Amino acid sequence: MSNVFSFVGTVGNDAQVRYTAAGLAVLNVNVANNIGFGDKQQTLWVRVAVFGKRAEGRLVEYLKKGQAVFVSGELTQSQYQGQDGTLKTALELTAQVLELVGGRKDSPAAAPAPAATADYDDDIPF
Repeated sequence: MSNVFSFVGTVGNDAQVRYTAAGLAVLNVNVANNIGFGDKQQTLWVRVAVFGKRAEGRLVEYLKKGQAVFVSGELTQSQYQGQDGTLKTALELTAQVLELVGGRKDSPAAAPAPAATADYDDDIPF
């Protein structure tokens, strides 16, 4: 891996699983990370992708809006033209590790904690 980006952030929308034309599962979720301090603070949004068997497991059930997560993987950047005609930048991280951090106030107390590490060992199902 040429670059590694790791951060703790907050899930901004419920995770979704889709499948490529070849049948490979892809879990996508947007994660927010606040950077800077005071009036210089801004929110950095990163689209996180998990591929293969890890994307098909139960992880999608736990990646709900407001959930804190630790994410680490390879970061890529792309540019696109927005609807208003301006050039925009998007960050996407292909996750090697995706772990739940802490709990949520509205999560049921009886819910079991998932095996949330999304490492590249495809033999470990979620």
